[in-house]
Amino acid sequence: MTHGSFVAVGDSFTEGLDDPYPDGAAFRGWADLLADRLAVRESGFRYANLAVRGKLLGEIVAEQVPLAEELRPGLVSIAGGGNDVLRRRYDPELLAAQLDGALRRLAATGARVVVFTGADVTTRMPGTAWIRPRILALNETIRAAAARHGAVLVDPSFDRVFDDPRIWSEDRLHLNAAGHRRIASYVLDALELPPEEAWRPTPPVSPPAPWSSARRDDLRWIRVHVAPWMRRRLARKSSGDTALPKRPVLEPLVPADGTRRG
Repeated sequence: MTHGSFVAVGDSFTEGLDDPYPDGAAFRGWADLLADRLAVRESGFRYANLAVRGKLLGEIVAEQVPLAEELRPGLVSIAGGGNDVLRRRYDPELLAAQLDGALRRLAATGARVVVFTGADVTTRMPGTAWIRPRILALNETIRAAAARHGAVLVDPSFDRVFDDPRIWSEDRLHLNAAGHRRIASYVLDALELPPEEAWRPTPPVSPPAPWSSARRDDLRWIRVHVAPWMRRRLARKSSGDTALPKRPVLEPLVPADGTRRG
């Protein structure tokens, strides 16, 4: 099956944090990896990435979904809600309604729609156990909405490798390069396309860090990553307030290796 074009909608997960390109000018992430593989398969393939870090699902629906509707791609992905579950005023019913409306609108364009469940961040972030019920409930909402609207569901929640801190960045919230490749491999599977086996290795078992070392790491994580996040929340600011989409225009994509098949 060919798609012709792909528009990615969402937050930092879809923007590609924390998987920087070698030149450091932008983030790559699973969506760029997927688009590159699709461009290898399809001549004239076009790609846009509208995702912006820090966005709540309501902002994604209000700001990005209308643009995706106008672009009318053959394939569109939407991922969001992760920032919502971290907010004090989390409203699961509102989130469900926003997601349902977004999937209905995107499906109405005739595009093949891809959605994602979220990872359980509480496995590596101390003091966040209160978030876990929200994540589990959101994932059930996503699964139900995907089934209702015929969306392609990417649901790697069964993969315990996502509990391994080695595929996450230092902030423990965003995937690193290995994590994004793993997600991209699951998207290829969900689209029934040939997988990239090298993107989903089985990592060797890593012994747990000594207690004292783990606590030092936790304290540094709180100082370097949690404290700035809390200051932004108190100031009612977001990391995405001044960020722009990295690929706002649906335009042809040349594969990274410059070759195409078929």
